[in-house]
Amino acid sequence: MSKKRRWDDDYVRYWFTCATEVDGTQRPQCVLCRSVFSNADLRPSKLSDHFNRHHGGIPGHDLSLKHVPAPGDQRETLKGLGLASQEDALLQASYQFAYLCAKEKNPHTIAEKLVKPCALEIAQIILGPDAQKKLQQVPLSDDVIHSRIDEMSRDILQQVLEDIKASPLKVGIQLAETTDMDGCSQLMAFVRYVKEKEIIEEFLFCEPLHLTMKGIDVFSLLRDFFVIHKVALEICGSICTDGASCMLGENSEFVAYVKKEVPHIVITHCMLNPHALVTKTLPSKLRDALFTIVRIINFIKRRAPNHRLFQTFFEEIGVEYNVLLFHTEMRWLSRGQILTHVFEMYEEINQFLHHQSSNLVDGFENKEFKIHLAYLADLFKHINELSASMQRTGMNTVSSREKLSTFVRRLPFWLKRIEKRNFTNFPFLEEIVVSDNEGAGISAEITLHLQQLSNFFHGYFSVGDLVEASKWILDPFLFNLSFVSDGYSMKNDLAELRANGQILMEFETMKLEDFWCAQLTVFPNLAKTALEILVPFATTYLCELGFSSLLHFKAKSRSHFNVTDDIRVAISKKVPRFSDIIEQKLQLQQNSL
Repeated sequence: MSKKRRWDDDYVRYWFTCATEVDGTQRPQCVLCRSVFSNADLRPSKLSDHFNRHHGGIPGHDLSLKHVPAPGDQRETLKGLGLASQEDALLQASYQFAYLCAKEKNPHTIAEKLVKPCALEIAQIILGPDAQKKLQQVPLSDDVIHSRIDEMSRDILQQVLEDIKASPLKVGIQLAETTDMDGCSQLMAFVRYVKEKEIIEEFLFCEPLHLTMKGIDVFSLLRDFFVIHKVALEICGSICTDGASCMLGENSEFVAYVKKEVPHIVITHCMLNPHALVTKTLPSKLRDALFTIVRIINFIKRRAPNHRLFQTFFEEIGVEYNVLLFHTEMRWLSRGQILTHVFEMYEEINQFLHHQSSNLVDGFENKEFKIHLAYLADLFKHINELSASMQRTGMNTVSSREKLSTFVRRLPFWLKRIEKRNFTNFPFLEEIVVSDNEGAGISAEITLHLQQLSNFFHGYFSVGDLVEASKWILDPFLFNLSFVSDGYSMKNDLAELRANGQILMEFETMKLEDFWCAQLTVFPNLAKTALEILVPFATTYLCELGFSSLLHFKAKSRSHFNVTDDIRVAISKKVPRFSDIIEQKLQLQQNSL
């Protein structure tokens, strides 16, 4: 029997590692081409010859290691060389695909039914059978993808919870509820917290409300989430909600339960609902006009034959729009777009209603109705612009209230112009009002409506809530210190901050939130006071975006699908720590052997 050669740690300089068989025989394996040689080739001359012939020697690489892993541990040897073992590579590929699958909101079965067969065919044609065999080993079954996404979701959630616990300030929460296509109520939450001199917005959870949708149900779900993950509910400094007053409104049962648990918590209402106030304050004639438009749209869109005829009719006459948006109570931007489309397509819709002999045509072609339609289209267009300006990430209550306050301050100027029959701020209305009688009739209604709207805005959104003495938060350098009482403990800090030229340069080049986060170490009292105003959410915009993603997951083919983990991986900004997940996975596998 020939003598068996033994592995030497110095052989790693030739890009070889050791593969140990069941009987203890050690065989060299090239980490570059994966070729495994016999035990007889386990000598420097053979390894060096393969290294130089097939891999060009790869000059300039010094592979000598002071601390080489045990010769029998191939995976650790490769890790020491900065390479991945085949097992690690297969797991890495599997996790990466599962991550992309969740990000693109695809079904889990797409891997084994489409992607992997396509990849195998491509590998066979372009790379050859060896590459195809390697790809065949990548685990991509439905169950595997599902488990990978669950593991990544847990890792992302763990990262978020670690950040929340480490936050120097209390966090802000935004909550909103919607009903998915399966009729199940889904509660979604996002969190805002301070980390490393910036404010982070992250997805927190999306959980179903299985039975009723009362305030106590929402509170129990929120509280249980924090209890399960061992985070005190007191860490929440503010909650922004949207929805019916009985469920998630400022005076709801939910708010009462939260304040009982966390007395000093700040509750804010989403500021993206000015359309609702416009509708509530409409005089009777304007409200009737709006409902007539809704009935006309439903007449066209609800019946498939009417919808097809409508599209064909508009294609024949060459009109830009051939599809009307559905009216919806929950997605407010659609209402403004509907009114604009209807006004611009007025004559064509009138012809179509005549063609269909609809009883709605009498009210629609009335001149007074068209004047009301023009005013509503103009007004909702202004409201849409206001809402769109607040629909972005990072929007705080100060910026939102400034935008609302700016809009409200315009209303008196509009009123003065309307009283003089000047419709400059309402271009659609100005286009069709041609006589003084028409102008006088609509002016009285508009004046009444704008006055009521102004009063509602002030009461509903608390416009200008930031008191004068706290406006140093917006600009500590131009703020008049005389507004601050001498007994104010942080007045000296403000004076010192204003005298620092370097901090002034930071203020001019950074976002307001980032600037105050950067001052946490220098002026902690000032920074904490400012961030307590800037951290709370002003809108539930992130939840609205999340609900849009929810539509991809809760399709007809996946109506009973639990979306919690998939939607977290899909919309979270956190990236899973793949190396840690794979390390834990391999350790569990080794422990189970």
